[in-house]
Amino acid sequence: MTDSAANNPVLTFEGKRYDLNTLPDELKELVRGMQVADAQLRMHEDTLKVLAVGRQSLAMQLNEKLQSVTPLPDQG
Repeated sequence: MTDSAANNPVLTFEGKRYDLNTLPDELKELVRGMQVADAQLRMHEDTLKVLAVGRQSLAMQLNEKLQSVTPLPDQG
C-alpha cells in the first residue's frame, strides 16, 4: 500500500500514487488504520495455517490410534 523512497513515502491506492506527507492528517490516520488491518489479517491468516497443520496432525494421530480399536459394525 505504501512505498518508502528515501524520506518521501508514497501511498499507492487503486492504481494511483499519492505523496503521503502532503495528505491531511485525517487521511494519514485512515492509511495507518489500513496498515494495522492488513497486519492483523496476515497474523490471523498465519494463525489459521498453524491451526490447520495442528488439526491435520491430530487427525493422523487419531487415525493411527484407532487402528487398534474394533469399529462398530456397519448399519447397512
